[in-house]
Amino acid sequence: MTQLVTLNDVRAAAAELAGIVRRTPLEPSRDPVLDGVHLKCENLQRAGSFKIRGAYMRVSHLTPAERALGVVAASAGNHAQGVALAASTLGIRSTVFMPEPAPLPKVAATKGYGADVILGGLTVDDALESAHKFAAETGATLIHPFDHHDIVAGQGTIALEILEQLPETGTIVTSVGGGGLIAGIAAAAKQLKPGIRIIGVQAEGAAAYPNSLAAGRPVRLEKMHTIADGIKVGRPGDVPFAHVASLVDEIVTVTEEDISRALLSLLERNKLVVEPAGATAYAALLNYSVDYDTPTVAVISGGNIDPLLLMRLIEHGLGASGRFMRANLRCPDRPGALASILQLVGAYGGNIVDVYHQRSDPRLSVGEVAVDLSIETRGSEHATEIVAALRDAGYFVSVEGPSI
Repeated sequence: MTQLVTLNDVRAAAAELAGIVRRTPLEPSRDPVLDGVHLKCENLQRAGSFKIRGAYMRVSHLTPAERALGVVAASAGNHAQGVALAASTLGIRSTVFMPEPAPLPKVAATKGYGADVILGGLTVDDALESAHKFAAETGATLIHPFDHHDIVAGQGTIALEILEQLPETGTIVTSVGGGGLIAGIAAAAKQLKPGIRIIGVQAEGAAAYPNSLAAGRPVRLEKMHTIADGIKVGRPGDVPFAHVASLVDEIVTVTEEDISRALLSLLERNKLVVEPAGATAYAALLNYSVDYDTPTVAVISGGNIDPLLLMRLIEHGLGASGRFMRANLRCPDRPGALASILQLVGAYGGNIVDVYHQRSDPRLSVGEVAVDLSIETRGSEHATEIVAALRDAGYFVSVEGPSI
């Protein structure tokens, strides 16, 4: 059996990390539907995520001989930056394998912290395979993203901070990829406060834990698809799995739309820039996926997001919440027809962002044109009102965005 991390292990990690990591703030959620929810803002941590905690613990425990040969890691970005920062702080050479789709800002930041970055493969699992080969060939020590006791102990220091900042915490909700974060939090929190609830959240398209827990062992996913690249892990780690199976109360999943809405809420309400993986815990609370005992803490695990992706996700989040829609109309090809559509949308308070007018679509009848409108609205009810008005006026309308 895998030996679980103890409270003493986590406390020792906290002592070692003093002066290395930030004690991140615990902020109340400003979303009115989440009364009693607080945010543990690890997106404000050094290197932009919680990963520096576990990475530093693992790297700092290497022997002088191991340090001389350097370290190697595999990551989509956050663990990469954590390892690079930890290694450079300790004067150790680091090599990091990252999947080719890794966000460019994460690649650049990892290089900026002093690591040699090698791109290859499509997933973290592909990168991890390359890192294992590199370790075998060079003697470098592999710093696994989640499957090591030192990693779990380091991540567990978040729970110590939460229960010092808000001792009455009844529930902690956090994102789950390979499981190192929730394993460490559960190990510390359950020993300090046995009645506390620990809930993990995975992206629906990369949820390895539900099937693994049902099977009683880590089971690899055959395929994954999610915008939450930081938790896109195909197989739980053996060490974290043992902790999750023993200590975690529940694992739930969220959709891409849930994540987009959560990112938008965090940006608008709490003024926090968060990456998709970092918003999954908050997404589960927003969509009522979990029952929780207040006060509840959602761990906002990271904020390293590509600005281009952020732009797309904001638009997606607006659409998912009914505040932005794309309406496709067919209308007669005659003078003034387009102006009539725009005037009608304006009369109902819709703000038209852009218009695309075309006659060449083969699906159109002779004498008919297609008009694509991007419209800002005040929410789902307002969007429904605008679409109903267009249909009442005789236009054929289809909508991308909210369900109308």
